[in-house]
Amino acid sequence: MVHVLGSRILLSPRDPERSRDFYGRVLGLAVYREFGTGPERGTVYFLGGGFLEVSGRAQEPPSPNLRLWVQVDDAQAAHEELRERGAEVLRPPKKEPWGLVEMWLSDPDGVQIAVVEVPEDHPLRYRP
Repeated sequence: MVHVLGSRILLSPRDPERSRDFYGRVLGLAVYREFGTGPERGTVYFLGGGFLEVSGRAQEPPSPNLRLWVQVDDAQAAHEELRERGAEVLRPPKKEPWGLVEMWLSDPDGVQIAVVEVPEDHPLRYRP
């Protein structure tokens, strides 16, 4: 088996500045590191237990099959804060039949982002 030491999602947006504004200011992700210069410079954000790297420039939008899942402690509070920051909310927080509270956002290139709250009584919080 390969011993994986780290990982990150690589995202090449159509408009890097617009995407950096979204992930940094709107979504509020903290910067792990930056590299390069100019509009296509790279920015790596903390993404909970992983990283999201926004770098380069793409001619086409990312695949609609690419989606991000981020966990927050309070989906309703996140909804209010993200709306105030100008996020495009596709669907406000709603408790799903599987017990998670989910809301959906879209980044500037249409990448869908699930913002998820795991309630205290949900099985994901416990290990058998």
